[in-house]
Amino acid sequence: MFNFKKKQQLESVEVSGQVAALPPESMYDEKDNVVVRLVSHRKNKKPYQITGIEDVSAKNNWKAWLYLGPVIVLIAVFLIYPLINTIFIAFTENYQYASGTFDGFTINNFGVILGLTPTSTGAFESNFTRYAIPNTFIIVFVTVPCSTALALIISVALNSIKWFQKVLQTIFFLPYVTNAIAIGMVFSVIFDKNGIINYLFNSDITWIYGADPKIAMIPLCIYIVWSSIPFKILVFLSGLQGIDKQYYQAAQIDSCSKAKTLWKITVPLLSPQILYILVTSFIGAFKEYTSVVGLFDGPGTMGTNGDPNMETIVFYIYERLSQQTSLAAAAAVFLFVIILLFTLLQFIVSKSRVHY
Repeated sequence: MFNFKKKQQLESVEVSGQVAALPPESMYDEKDNVVVRLVSHRKNKKPYQITGIEDVSAKNNWKAWLYLGPVIVLIAVFLIYPLINTIFIAFTENYQYASGTFDGFTINNFGVILGLTPTSTGAFESNFTRYAIPNTFIIVFVTVPCSTALALIISVALNSIKWFQKVLQTIFFLPYVTNAIAIGMVFSVIFDKNGIINYLFNSDITWIYGADPKIAMIPLCIYIVWSSIPFKILVFLSGLQGIDKQYYQAAQIDSCSKAKTLWKITVPLLSPQILYILVTSFIGAFKEYTSVVGLFDGPGTMGTNGDPNMETIVFYIYERLSQQTSLAAAAAVFLFVIILLFTLLQFIVSKSRVHY
């Protein structure tokens, strides 16, 4: 804090036996033995000007909001509003999708989808807890670890092959840009009862159409893992190329095995990429839908007929969106809460395991 006193302005001051010249706007306080400099004695009329220097970033703040405006509008229209509207519909009774009318507010929709409250007909809804939730959790906890581990191993291998790396990157990335329904049709042919898999292993297993749900989950998980690996490989390769080679040279000097080098050097230094992949993979696996349609042509192993034994949470939502909108919205809110909890848990765990 500057303490300006009514003292005569001095042109010089003696400091340690020497005379030092003072600027005309400075004063010397003999009592406190300090030099007080008057920065400005006039009120600053410009709100973005500090000590005569113009604050360009603050002055151009409106430009940043102008650039962000279209994105903010899109997020509000296509993300925030649908989320709020879905939560609203989840607590309405008999919501009509076409007219937007409803009979009142209730919390029974969550009880109905969980099989705790009977529907308006007196029956209990069992597909959500019997098929949708178990199938979704199996897909999540099988495909995410497997695809992440395979992508990491393939990325490390690709990173060591310099002369053929670009071609292999293109080959491994092809599934990511291929239509998901087309891939599902190819897998349905491969895993057909008279398909290539049974021919190669000389077996007679029913994998897809008419198969037991436990067996049908095998080709479904293989399909999801195969289609999700390319993006993970791309992210891991970008992270591997940013790791300093001196760490690997030091490991070679210490005669570390490749497995130990991977676990002690590569994995910790790739922890930001691994966290990103795990978070996005868990979210994507919880929202799995196209693989079931592409592989089974419906929610079950009998296509659109029979029990929905391969139904996922998102499939349950789409199937009831037009006729039972309140139940679909309740299932969507349930899925949103589950994804949010898993994401928060991953960020909490990552605080001690992710190194930037």
